[in-house]
Amino acid sequence: MCGIIGYIGNREATPILLDGLQKLEYRGYDSAGVAVVGKEGIKLEKVTGKVQCLVDRVKSVSNLTGKSGIGHTRWATHGVPNEINAHPHMSDKGRFAVVHNGIIENFAEIRQELEQAGIKFLSETDTEVIAQLLDYYYDGDVRNTLLRTLSRLEGSYALGVICSEDPETVYVAKEASPLIIGLGSGENYFASDITALIRYTKTVIDLNDGELAVITPEKVSVLNMQGRELEPQIRRITWDVSSAEKSGYEHFMLKEIMEQPAVLKATIEPRIKNGRISFEEFDFDIKKFDRILFTACGSAYHAGCVGMNIIEKLCRIPTEGEVASELRYADKVMDEKTLVIVISQSGETADTIAAMKECKARGASVLAIVNVVGSTIAKLADWVIYTWAGPEIAVATTKGYTTQVAVLDMFAVWAAEQLGRISDEEAIRLTNEIRNIPEMAQRALYLNSNIDKLAEKYAGVNSLFFIGRNLDYSICLEGSLKLKEISYIHSEAYAAGELKHGTIALIEPGRLVVALCCHEALLDKTISNMQQVKARGADLLAVALENNRKIYTEADNVIPVPAVDPLFVPIVEIIPLQLFAYYVAKKNGCDIDKPKNLAKSVTVE
Repeated sequence: MCGIIGYIGNREATPILLDGLQKLEYRGYDSAGVAVVGKEGIKLEKVTGKVQCLVDRVKSVSNLTGKSGIGHTRWATHGVPNEINAHPHMSDKGRFAVVHNGIIENFAEIRQELEQAGIKFLSETDTEVIAQLLDYYYDGDVRNTLLRTLSRLEGSYALGVICSEDPETVYVAKEASPLIIGLGSGENYFASDITALIRYTKTVIDLNDGELAVITPEKVSVLNMQGRELEPQIRRITWDVSSAEKSGYEHFMLKEIMEQPAVLKATIEPRIKNGRISFEEFDFDIKKFDRILFTACGSAYHAGCVGMNIIEKLCRIPTEGEVASELRYADKVMDEKTLVIVISQSGETADTIAAMKECKARGASVLAIVNVVGSTIAKLADWVIYTWAGPEIAVATTKGYTTQVAVLDMFAVWAAEQLGRISDEEAIRLTNEIRNIPEMAQRALYLNSNIDKLAEKYAGVNSLFFIGRNLDYSICLEGSLKLKEISYIHSEAYAAGELKHGTIALIEPGRLVVALCCHEALLDKTISNMQQVKARGADLLAVALENNRKIYTEADNVIPVPAVDPLFVPIVEIIPLQLFAYYVAKKNGCDIDKPKNLAKSVTVE
């Protein structure tokens, strides 16, 4: 959940490190720091707060010079956000500096051992034990010292290490946390995310779990934990730097909302061949599975909730879902006839990875839906479908979520046809409906071009409820999450029929209730629930198909959605709710791209 970067070459390291940290700030913004190796050994600067505070600090000093260095932007796990706990961490003797993303689970045991040996600790972090352990084990050979240190660590880590006695080399290691190496000419880099490096290189090495790399300006050597050199996996990044920049938008979130029609087209169009859905990424027999289990976290789980409904309806295969943080500890019944569909934007979500491993250990097969090529989940899965959403910088997912739903829509139609559950004519009709989703997403934006005015009306509320039925309820979950995570307004999603089983006690005059009314098969039922809350003084904001005139007599305000096939309405339904959340947060002066206490990639439990 933190961001790390490193550089070694023939240029001054500090400007490159600071530029990379600004690109990585969405991964953590409690504190930030850089360390470089110069003629006088390792020099570092650390600050509490955002990366700009670090930039300002560095401008005021003149000794932060050197051709190799490491940087870090932190989302606190161990220890409060302050300068002492900020990374990089140095060893007691100043020989090593370390940046770290992840959690060292046995740090307390190691710390006690080192303290008994007389080593003094400054911070409360788990990371400092790595720096101190490196110095404790140091025998004049940094590579061997790193291997010995790594053998003691339990947990997850992406590490960057520099040593004052080896200024021409940077060391990295990976275990269950994202880390890539960027290749240049006479210089090389590493980072937790390609967005930090795309300005400098498009050629990268994906480091695997249990590997480390020795990086010099001219060479990158990848090793396993026994020190044996491996053949690195090199790939080329296909998108450019403009994809990771705001392109004139005030926030990344707004840019990514507006990108959705184009991104959905990129996700859908290549997978339609001769009027039918075609997945060339995998080849397996859907008929061997008699049950499908979805698991994911946050918005990805909400995408799974949509997928569950559509797949069960079209394929007539029993489906269920469970959030990954619960599934990993549940004693679920599964076997070789169980297909587990794992969803993650980053492909590095810690709870999802752990749940996935548990399911595979019980005999299930895993299909992963991810955005990031070469991510841990992609590597562990039996089959992968990439969403091709491109880089998503805002912490609150938008295009990441809608492309996941689009993939699930396509998978449902493809699987139903493979199983013989739908006719050729129906498969063609549904495929055409999916092909039209990008156009309808554009219309959803057009219909709500003035939603900022509506958001102003409701920006002052302190608590609200989203209600809906069936697929509408699945969108309630995501709409409520979007609003609460960037505006900090208390928001809850409820299946509309459950209101009268307790929650309606919280409805009082002026309470905002957002009613999702796009699942028209149950519209009369939803209207009945709306009337119940209206009778108790609620302010009703409805989300309804644009041709639904009836809803205007029931709601105080209406958000229109383009009319599409009932199965595929979730994508066009969530888009105006993303906009609504954005403009409410903007009106309330919130830091939209970097909401408090949150980070983009949740790589710790």
